[in-house]
Amino acid sequence: MLAKTISCSTYGIDAYIVEVETNVERQIPGFTIVGLPDNTVKESKERVTAAVKNSNYEIKPSKITVNL
Repeated sequence: MLAKTISCSTYGIDAYIVEVETNVERQIPGFTIVGLPDNTVKESKERVTAAVKNSNYEIKPSKITVNL
């Protein structure tokens, strides 16, 4: 595991704590988000990729897994 942090998510009017774990491996390049069974998780991949690019950080070709 590369990094672990705490975040939050809303569902209706309720808020929940979400533990976010990230792993980076030297394998065939890919980006996967697993965990929460929600449609917003599907959109998260593009949001995370855009945020990293806008931070002027280069994503090196590797297998990245984000667990929510």
